[in-house]
Amino acid sequence: MELLINIDVDDLSRGIGFYEQALGLKLNRKLFDGTVAEMLGGTTPIYLLAKPAGSRPTTRSDTRRDYRRHWTPVHLDFVVANLEQAIERALEAGAEIEDWPQDFEWGRQATLSDPFGHGLCFIEWKGDGYGAVTG
Repeated sequence: MELLINIDVDDLSRGIGFYEQALGLKLNRKLFDGTVAEMLGGTTPIYLLAKPAGSRPTTRSDTRRDYRRHWTPVHLDFVVANLEQAIERALEAGAEIEDWPQDFEWGRQATLSDPFGHGLCFIEWKGDGYGAVTG
């Protein structure tokens, strides 16, 4: 199975800039008449999709896209080598910190949101990472 990650943004240029500066991803190409940006640099490609605020996410949806901070049960975790440096880089690029680093048996984690309201976690592994979890 192949996994693709799609992230809606209301400003494609701003999205490209954020994910390049905050996470070190690189724009590989634009697709679909320049409305989609393929970002590479992780283990899975991330596609930024230009979707205007107020547009409907599906033809059957009554809700509208809103790029203020929103909670969703799905979010992205980015494994980083140095948590503090990753946080600083993301904040400089426009992220907001939501929870400062917390320590766990498997490592450290901080939660942030991108400029489009999507939740992100940064994880710095300790030892075997999740392999150290026994239950």
